[in-house]
Order: sequence, then C-alpha cells, then structure tokens
Amino acid sequence: MEQSEVQALADKLDRLIEHCQKLERDNATLRELQDDWNRERAQLMQKNDHAKNKIEAMIGRLRALEHH
Repeated sequence: MEQSEVQALADKLDRLIEHCQKLERDNATLRELQDDWNRERAQLMQKNDHAKNKIEAMIGRLRALEHH
C-alpha cells in the first residue's frame, strides 16, 4: 500500500471516529431530553389525577345536594 493510500485511510478513520464521538454526544443529549420529558409527563399525569379526583369529589357533593 502506498503512503498516500495509508494517509487516505487514516483520514477516513479519523472522520469516522469524530462522527462516532458526535453521535455519542448527540445520543447523551437525547437521553437527557427524554428523561426531562418523562419527568414532566409524570408530573402532568399526577396533576391530572389530582384534578380528576377533585372533580369527582365535587360531582359527588353536587349529587348529594340534589338528593336533599
């Protein structure tokens, strides 16, 4: 193999390594975003359940008032 071919192969390998490192960074960032979204989703579901329980309690009280 000629020196220029070895150098071309080394350059391609360097680009591949850089690309893999970028993908690893991007993947880490996406995992952090996913964790953030999952936490926010859990909080919203908890708030939704709380609101649902309050509404159900209000409906129960209104029904009880109807019967009196």
